[in-house]
Amino acid sequence: MITRRTFLAAAGALALPQERGDGHVTAAIKPPSLAIAPGEHRLGLGAERDGLLIVPPRYRKETPAPLAIMLHGAGGSSRRVAALFAVATELNVVLLVPESRGSSWDAIRGRFGPDVDFLSRAVAHTIERCAIDRRRVAVGGFSDGASYALSIGLASGDLFTHVLAFSPGFIAPSSVRGRPRIFIAHGITDEVLPIGRTSRRIQPELQNAGYAVKYQEFDGPHTVPPAIARQGFDWFLAG
Repeated sequence: MITRRTFLAAAGALALPQERGDGHVTAAIKPPSLAIAPGEHRLGLGAERDGLLIVPPRYRKETPAPLAIMLHGAGGSSRRVAALFAVATELNVVLLVPESRGSSWDAIRGRFGPDVDFLSRAVAHTIERCAIDRRRVAVGGFSDGASYALSIGLASGDLFTHVLAFSPGFIAPSSVRGRPRIFIAHGITDEVLPIGRTSRRIQPELQNAGYAVKYQEFDGPHTVPPAIARQGFDWFLAG
């Protein structure tokens, strides 16, 4: 049986150098101290690269809502990833879409660093303003964002209850905490991150390491079809 720590070391070694630091995102779920109206809000935490907090129309501070932190792919933006996962608003999920400090997430370039700190600040910013259901806190993303979501999700299972990984490439090693539930979806004709070298290797290794994994392949390229995004969010809300 492969342990979680052994798997993380092996998976990350597929694509990255060995020095990576810790991907632990720190934030505590608690009642909000500030008010926020439904709609789209800039985070105001970064200068050139920042992010968005999208509060759904049916949000009410009296009823804690699920939270999904969704991460963009290489060269992406908060606006682009928010469009990919617009289903969150329909399902009354608070959507946090932060932007990486560089063109992609730090562990993709070699080690965890300022992006982990920025994510911790962005989550804390959200918790200060929104009532969040501690049983439904997901981190997810597409492409490089999915790889990063898996990496920090396993490192931060004391905060994240679920991981939503759409077309991931790898998992960067880090310390592991908790045991979040995991959803992975990948197109079988993906030419950017071919499924045979990525998700078809990641999924069984995660299961062997003791994680509960929902795995979905679809007939398509390197993208997130709306039906697949909905499937992932329906799983998140049901499990």
